[in-house]
Amino acid sequence: MIMKGALVSASLIAAIGAQNASVLRQGLAGAHILAVVLACFICDVLLMALGIFGVGRFIEDRPTLSAGVALAGAGFLLWYGARAFLSALHSDGSLQPARDGATSPSLASAVGATLGVTLLNPHVYLDTVVIVGGVAGTLIHTAKLQFLAGALLASFVWFFGLGFGARLLQPVFRSARAWRILDLAISLVMGWIALGLLRHAGAQLG
Repeated sequence: MIMKGALVSASLIAAIGAQNASVLRQGLAGAHILAVVLACFICDVLLMALGIFGVGRFIEDRPTLSAGVALAGAGFLLWYGARAFLSALHSDGSLQPARDGATSPSLASAVGATLGVTLLNPHVYLDTVVIVGGVAGTLIHTAKLQFLAGALLASFVWFFGLGFGARLLQPVFRSARAWRILDLAISLVMGWIALGLLRHAGAQLG
């Protein structure tokens, strides 16, 4: 059951989403990485626990509520994707690496931005609460604990690997072109995920 939880969690987390893009940016910037990845992991602990121990099944059993979460998530991702696309069109976009002598963002602003793209993103709730909670909803209590342990193990490995591993890509992202390509890729993936959420909402309401 631990392996099942890890596989379900990994399959959801690994997609490039707004949260992962934010962690990747912070990792490339090389500032406050530990605090950022800890914020992501702690949010997963809370949200997955809520989903697995009841809230996920509650939402899944109510198609209108599930569709509402999906629509809100699609809207957020389309907005985030549009920002990334506009950034890709301009060399001075938001995905610029820190320059020598430039002021790094404060710890509070870095963590605040991470919490924003996590807790204000309905797609995160759909993944961690609805889907993870729905998969584990029929399990007995002991199996739920094992499933949660596996899911959180995958979350821990992913976020720490992404945040601290991003430094290996720093030489590549000294080029403004590389940042624009990353922005464009993020915008396309955001749009693709948003379309999937819109289809999910339509199925729930159909």
